[in-house]
Amino acid sequence: MSAQKKSSGPAKSVMADILRLFHPETFRERGMLWSLGVFVVLTVALLLAIAEYWGNEEPPFDVLAVAMEDAKTENPKELPLGYAYATSLIKIADTLLHKPGGFLANDMFPPGVFEDNMPMWEYGVLTSLRDGTSALRNHIARAQSQSKEDGDLAKAEPMFYFDHKSWQLPSSESEYSKGIEAMERYRERLASHDSQFYARADNLRQYLEILEKRLGSLSNRLSASAGDSRQMSQDESRMVVSKTSWWNIDDIFFEARGYCWATIHILKAIEFDFRDILGNKTALVSLRSIIHELEDGQADYLSPVILNGGGFGLFANYSLTLANYIARANAATLDLRNLLQQG
Repeated sequence: MSAQKKSSGPAKSVMADILRLFHPETFRERGMLWSLGVFVVLTVALLLAIAEYWGNEEPPFDVLAVAMEDAKTENPKELPLGYAYATSLIKIADTLLHKPGGFLANDMFPPGVFEDNMPMWEYGVLTSLRDGTSALRNHIARAQSQSKEDGDLAKAEPMFYFDHKSWQLPSSESEYSKGIEAMERYRERLASHDSQFYARADNLRQYLEILEKRLGSLSNRLSASAGDSRQMSQDESRMVVSKTSWWNIDDIFFEARGYCWATIHILKAIEFDFRDILGNKTALVSLRSIIHELEDGQADYLSPVILNGGGFGLFANYSLTLANYIARANAATLDLRNLLQQG
């Protein structure tokens, strides 16, 4: 009992000191300057705590489950062709606008302005959204190159290309909301068979070609964090070292995470809507390999900061680890595109 009393004594004393610190009498005794300092410290601590909560990456969602819920059906086979693909784009855009804290890339005031990693994650998601929407408008929703484009998709795509840092007149959120509304109208017309979705191999190859270049670029930029990447100059007479600056390493990391997060959902929608052509080409394994590699790159990281040690140094290199997964997904994308090109 005596030991328990001794251990609880210091704890009670600390608690009493904390309560005394915020007692009105303390504020009157210490004066206005001290009170203002305490208020500022507490305000900053609260804003940083909110910013930390807003900085958490979004968990994945089940594309088919969301599509069936929106279509009010319990049988995925009853979904119109292209409904899952359109739903994945709508849900990705909706997540950008309505996740905790909303869209933060254009925030000008606290606590959003304190965010650094989340705006880059949002930009990666937005880039994937733009790629998916462009492929739908220019290829998948058109019977051939000279066909008339879908009116709603013609309105949706430029809305998603609006400047992501515009905070007023108009704001990024208002333009992206218009893009979501146009996509929803296209999806509604899919359900009523008033719009088209052509799940052909050539249309899918067009999207995969864009994806291949994006993944290759991200892998290269992530690998440059180690400072070992070198590129030939135009005259091929000398090597130019292109090392990612220390200040931008975590920005590229989170941009890549965001792009992969959104792309996983688009590819899962493609797996469902293009299932016939993928099955005929025996290409499902290659598509699932891409998804698997990108999902592995979404694993949780343990460090509170992004570590990027050089070479075989003391610290791990998170960017190189993610670059490895993306490079393997890129190779699988090339394999899939070749499979679809075969007769």
